[in-house]
Amino acid sequence: MRKQEVHTGREAGQGHGAGSPAEQVKALVDLLAGKGSQGSQTLQPPDRTPESLLRPHGNADLRIQRHREALLNRMGSSPELGSPSSRLTSLLLVEDLMDLQLREHDFTQVEATRGGWCSDRTIALDRLFLPLSRVSIPPRISITIGVAGVGKTTLVRNFVYLWARGQMGKDFSLVLPLTFRDLNTHEKLSADRLVRSVFPHAGETGLASATLTKVLLVLDGLDECKTPLDFSNTMACRDPKKEIQVDHLITNIIRGNLFPGVSVWVTSRPSAAGQIPGGLVDRMTEIRGFNEEEIKMCLGQMFPEDQVLSGWVLSQMQADRPLYLMCAVPAFCQLVGSVLGHLHRNRPGLQDAELWPPRTLCELYSWYFRMALSREGQEKGKVSPRIEQLAHGCRKMVGTLGRLAFHGLVRKKYVFYEPDLKVFGVDLALLQTAPCSCFLQREETLASSAAYYFTHLSLQEFVAAAYYYSASKRAIFDLFTEGGMCWPQLGFLTHFRSAAQRAMQAEDGRLDVFLRFLSGLLSPRVNALLAGSLLTQGEHQGYRAQVAELLKGCLRPNTVVCARAINVLHCLRELQHTELAHSVEEAMASGGLAGLTSPQHRAALAYLLQVSDVCTQEANLPLYLSQGVLQSLLPQLLYCRSLRLDTNQFQDPMMELLGSVLSGKDCRIQRISLAENQISNKGAKALARSLLVNRSLTTLDLRSNSIGPQGAKALADALKINRTLASLCLQSNRIRDDGARSMAEALAANRTLSVLHLQKNSIGPVGTQQMADALKQNRSLKELMFSSNSIGDGGAKALAETLKVNQGLKSLDLQSNSISDLGVAALMEALCTNQMLLSLNLRENSISPEGAQDLARALRTNSTLKSLDLTANLLHDQGAQAIAVAVRENCALTSLQRSPFFLEPLGPPGLCPGPRNHVCVSAQPAVELYPGRCRQGPGTSTTAQHEPDQP
Repeated sequence: MRKQEVHTGREAGQGHGAGSPAEQVKALVDLLAGKGSQGSQTLQPPDRTPESLLRPHGNADLRIQRHREALLNRMGSSPELGSPSSRLTSLLLVEDLMDLQLREHDFTQVEATRGGWCSDRTIALDRLFLPLSRVSIPPRISITIGVAGVGKTTLVRNFVYLWARGQMGKDFSLVLPLTFRDLNTHEKLSADRLVRSVFPHAGETGLASATLTKVLLVLDGLDECKTPLDFSNTMACRDPKKEIQVDHLITNIIRGNLFPGVSVWVTSRPSAAGQIPGGLVDRMTEIRGFNEEEIKMCLGQMFPEDQVLSGWVLSQMQADRPLYLMCAVPAFCQLVGSVLGHLHRNRPGLQDAELWPPRTLCELYSWYFRMALSREGQEKGKVSPRIEQLAHGCRKMVGTLGRLAFHGLVRKKYVFYEPDLKVFGVDLALLQTAPCSCFLQREETLASSAAYYFTHLSLQEFVAAAYYYSASKRAIFDLFTEGGMCWPQLGFLTHFRSAAQRAMQAEDGRLDVFLRFLSGLLSPRVNALLAGSLLTQGEHQGYRAQVAELLKGCLRPNTVVCARAINVLHCLRELQHTELAHSVEEAMASGGLAGLTSPQHRAALAYLLQVSDVCTQEANLPLYLSQGVLQSLLPQLLYCRSLRLDTNQFQDPMMELLGSVLSGKDCRIQRISLAENQISNKGAKALARSLLVNRSLTTLDLRSNSIGPQGAKALADALKINRTLASLCLQSNRIRDDGARSMAEALAANRTLSVLHLQKNSIGPVGTQQMADALKQNRSLKELMFSSNSIGDGGAKALAETLKVNQGLKSLDLQSNSISDLGVAALMEALCTNQMLLSLNLRENSISPEGAQDLARALRTNSTLKSLDLTANLLHDQGAQAIAVAVRENCALTSLQRSPFFLEPLGPPGLCPGPRNHVCVSAQPAVELYPGRCRQGPGTSTTAQHEPDQP
């Protein structure tokens, strides 16, 4: 996106002069004609309260008032208007479109990202067109993106409705809402006619008759524009009265050649939004889909009087993870809810009992098809039709609507008009029937003509697949060529191969879901569902095995696993051919992935990473996963939230590839574990380079590698810039004092890292001193694991000085560090004044009874420490007795661990809990809940018992 201009301090703080009405009219003419913005700066908006907005102020305001009333009449009285959900009133702020959004089908986008949205920055709808700061200016070109069915048009309707009522967008004197369904009715249009088409109350003098200061032009549904926008080959036009092609007009408005002072708001599906160059976009937002709670709320609104039914529908959704992922799209969620609700209310007969609930996408839409047919006889005064009439009506509907849907899909056409219907032989009378209304919707345009569109993109794809399935039985030529010259093609299998090849070659994935439906129509369950109405019993069932092999043949060797390959696995699932996916899933569970290296197995593994319940929380791929397999999976690993690649013998070249993934703007990996591999300083440097640009990774585990001091320095340099990494584990990496010095320099600048594990790194007093100096300034680090080093008493004293002034550290682990009584005395002196530390681990050091006395004195004074580990020290009876007495006086300590090996057999009686002794005293080692893993994340409890170091 382009950088917005910045006001000077004087411009940001001063108001605009009022000016006379004549000056205001002249300023508006200049504004719309593109003669600069000087006139607009002399305008002052009237009072923007709802009352003043709805109260007429002269002839101009009467026209604005009539415009508002006209908009309210167009909106109607839909219950969804006036009170948009929090999902629509809080939009995600995004910097740019991801490659996934530009290249892939909407379903693929939702599946790859697990229905999640990555941006944490939001903006309220009522601030959508306001500056983000005091020194920035409002955006001129704003784009709001969202997958099909997420609610873009609903958002626009709500905004316009609230503006017309004076409740939102009070900075705009005029809002002009247009849809591309309206614009498609024109071949040529001028800017002046464009405005008049939506604001007919302007009168002969045009917009200049209205005393306006700011105008918002809304263009809803760029993905439905009949001609793609071409910013490279469009001639500039600055004459608002010159009629040009509609796509050229929109291009010139966005470029600022026309209406440079008017704000423009475009909504679009992500792939179509890529037509607008990023340099012209001032602000981009995205509508997120449903979260789990909102799915429940949606079902509750669909079935308000039957909470049992709502709960049953939800449980059926959750039972099938691929379908449940797609329920993040509101329109899809409502479709699934309506089908399952219909099934629950109208229990299938005995012959259909085994066919529900739906398990695949095609089964779901087949039930929707049957639900639509059942409405044919439910209209008042009609009786249910006979099966012969039903079958005839179905085939007629699919033959007409299906041809329209299929060729529209091939041409990327999603809105149709009466001339289109005539071309494809669609009977307008057929559109009035109840089944047809479940698929195709009619909408009046501003030009008083009707626009038709499928209720959801997926319904167009389903009907198109049903048409292709039926037409392929008798078609002689390739159905994709639309009458062009081609070789004859006979037989269903030949036509299916053609469809599969087209889908695999489509770079934008627009035929992916179509191919899923086409495969699903061969499923025995779908055939049984639609037998007698749309399909013939047992039709094409002999092709199932051949189609399965044909689909597997589309998975070519020596290539990365792309979205097209994963779609093949979705097609196999629709075909009910799941043996391949099951074999890989079993190998994942048994740790036998190393033997599965074929292209088919790789695609199945990528598919499972998206849809498997096991991989939802963490993609666990340890134990000798080959470099070639991982390399082919890298594009799909971008969207894994948590990735565990331990014990794979990965070396530095693999880190170069992984670093390129982490550097990608689409990367959503939050946690990654690379423990127990063969990563040296070169591999660490590759990862460090990715951390300079990565904005998603919060946890990095490099335990038990060999990055050394140079690798630690590279990571430390990255931490000086990185602002997202919160947990870093470098245990057992031999970074020594030099590496500790580099990490200390990073801690002096970094304000994000909260967990740092440096145990078993041969760090001595010198490195500890430098770490301690850095922690005197750092307040973000909460947990420092420093065990099994060689800090000695010198290092302990340095850390003690830090504890006297540090205001952030809550957990400190100094196990096995050769700390004697001198070091403990310094630490306990600091503990008397420190009010932040909650957990201290001093196990396996050299604390004698004399050191225990210092411990006891500190415990009497300290009021914050909750956990203390003294296991395997030389306390003896005298030291244990002193600590026991102090514990009785301490009101904060809740966990004290000590070893029985250096006490008398029965232990001192003082350790028996007294009236004020609420401490849990343990004589056993701490239990290791997750063997071989570092504790991760800034949310790790600092009062929990520490795990022993890994051997």
